[in-house]
Amino acid sequence: MIGMVLAAGAGRRLRPYTDTLPKALVPVDGETTILDIALGNLAEVELTDVVIVVGYCAGAVEERKAALESRYGVDITLVHNDKAEEWNNAYSMWLAREYFKEGLLMVNGDTVHPVSVERTLLDNRGPDVLLAVDDVKKLADEEMKVILDGDGHLQRITKLMDPATANGEYIGATLLEPAAADPLAEALKATWESDPDQYYEDGYQELVNRGGKISVAPIGAVDWVEVDNHDDLEKARRIAKGY
Repeated sequence: MIGMVLAAGAGRRLRPYTDTLPKALVPVDGETTILDIALGNLAEVELTDVVIVVGYCAGAVEERKAALESRYGVDITLVHNDKAEEWNNAYSMWLAREYFKEGLLMVNGDTVHPVSVERTLLDNRGPDVLLAVDDVKKLADEEMKVILDGDGHLQRITKLMDPATANGEYIGATLLEPAAADPLAEALKATWESDPDQYYEDGYQELVNRGGKISVAPIGAVDWVEVDNHDDLEKARRIAKGY
């Protein structure tokens, strides 16, 4: 199994930090960036082969690649998304499809969370796809919300639902087993081909619509944040200091 980080996004709401850097390289604790935390977590659970999907300001990640490999004891492969500033991340994840068959633990490059999330996913491995879900946090409109079926599998995943109907929030960390590699790649392809502005989570919904099974693993009462704006960044800086 390998690690993966989706880090192609521009993060326009974080300007001026992202004028010359991708969102994943915004510092959250001194010189420690969101990407540093992601790589540190993956290394701590012994996932030392890591694929990073890059796009916006990819050169900034390329320049730091050797230093990051040395710091965290990982081997990094960069996958380039030349549509990162035009299309959404369903396409980004699909671009890394050749690595799906190795099995992977994928994290968003804009999420700050402790390594307990990775451990929870690895401790609850199943046959196909497993999502880390926060079922404690009070939800609002912006979150990527999930509804589960009677067996506890994913039924619906979208931001566009009444928070009161949701079973929790997907936090941007997924464990993908090799058996689900081809079905997920096909679902992601159908997703971005139908609308390149769709999220990879829409690809998860497409997989479910095709009869695929996606399970969830509750992460418990964990301090984490998706860094979309300056308020999120301040929260990320408070959280990161506690790791």
